Amino acid sequence: MAKQTFTTGQVLTAAQMQSLQNTALGGGDATPKVASYVLVAADAGTTVAMNAAGATTITVNTGLFAAGDTVFIQNRGAGACTVTAGTATVATAGSLILPQNDAGILYFTSASAAIFYDYIQAGAVSPLTTKGDLYTFSTSDARLGVGANGTTLVADSAEATGLKWATASSGGMTLINSGGTALSSNSTTISSIPATYNDLYIVIRGFKPTADGYNTNFRVNGDSGTRYRGIGISGASHTEYTFNGTLIEIGGGTDSGSDTNLQTVYIPDYANTSTWKLFSFDCLAVHETNTSNLRYTKGWGAYNQTGAISSVNFSVVTGTFGGGTVYVYGVK
Repeated sequence: MAKQTFTTGQVLTAAQMQSLQNTALGGGDATPKVASYVLVAADAGTTVAMNAAGATTITVNTGLFAAGDTVFIQNRGAGACTVTAGTATVATAGSLILPQNDAGILYFTSASAAIFYDYIQAGAVSPLTTKGDLYTFSTSDARLGVGANGTTLVADSAEATGLKWATASSGGMTLINSGGTALSSNSTTISSIPATYNDLYIVIRGFKPTADGYNTNFRVNGDSGTRYRGIGISGASHTEYTFNGTLIEIGGGTDSGSDTNLQTVYIPDYANTSTWKLFSFDCLAVHETNTSNLRYTKGWGAYNQTGAISSVNFSVVTGTFGGGTVYVYGVK
């Protein structure tokens, strides 16, 4: 029964009493609507039900209801129903979106303002559909689809949700070989390195040879020619050594039982095709039984070819790798 104005001595019919009872007990039953709907003054004190397969809206305008009026809204359909502020304002602590089988009370605090009490308080069914999606908000809860590999999330007020995925213009590192690559056998190669970054930064964690005293050796692009040259400083006595040969020796040489070794290689401007490639490396190796016995190696050098680097290789001269993982990062 819509909101009524009664007079003194008025006698109500059985039908009117039944309608009042239905309203008092929750709005009574209602014939569901199958399309978006704009509330009218006669909806005060009644139930507005929605039953549509697709998304619908229920619009709330000003000047139709008085303070204290209520409208019970329910959604029976598969399509989400959104309570939408037209010319009136609608506040809520939950969500204005009703998924199927959700309902709520629209309570008017004035002729132009209402509060919507969402029964579930969890809002609509999650809009997320794909691995990596983000739950965001525009004028209502919204899905921001996962970005392309290597992109970053940035704020952008021009976007509906205020967010977007974008390619990093500078700074930041991206792990190219997802999850890292385990060192195995006596030689491990990481290939298919894209030429889309500025520099390469390589970290080797837990390098461990199966034979004592053997170092990690480094090559690029599968090239075993005499194309590597440079200088290094090794050991507590800072012994200087040079190399001009078929590989770069980046250090290690600790006992085979140690697994706390850390090595890094940095290659700037690795994708250019007009100059030799420069590199620098560091290695810290810890003795397996005497943790105060450290071996440190640092060096600099060049690969005397101009081609872009698309693969890196790590090997040991004797024995095999007993452990270690390589992480190749692209640096913007």
